[in-house]
Amino acid sequence: MLRLLFVLPTLLLFGLLPQEPAAPDKPMPADAATMTNPVTPTPESQAHAKSVYGVDCAMCHGANGDGKGDLVADMKLKLKDFTDTSSLKDMSDGEIFYIIKNGKGKMPSEGDRAKDSDIWNIVILVRSFAKK
Repeated sequence: MLRLLFVLPTLLLFGLLPQEPAAPDKPMPADAATMTNPVTPTPESQAHAKSVYGVDCAMCHGANGDGKGDLVADMKLKLKDFTDTSSLKDMSDGEIFYIIKNGKGKMPSEGDRAKDSDIWNIVILVRSFAKK
């Protein structure tokens, strides 16, 4: 019950923010796999990425990337565990960037809400979850 008191206001706020609709599952462009991360992370850029992740991603993907966020059970989702080194081993940084930028399945896109450099820093953050 207490969890619901915390999750419900977040859901309402999240639902009222302007968002891109969930992207239909369509094939990822071939060039996404060849995109390389142009960002060199700094403590400041990673702190910002962690903040954005905490607001936009953690509710589903979990605060530490384990795929067990508050909404996973409610929405009946099965997400990758980013703390498992094998979960992203077959994905390039460009593919992860593309999914964050454009969305996938029930995951809405960041679209124009985030600068490309912010998304690249989130890619670095997501990869770092498996290194802990």
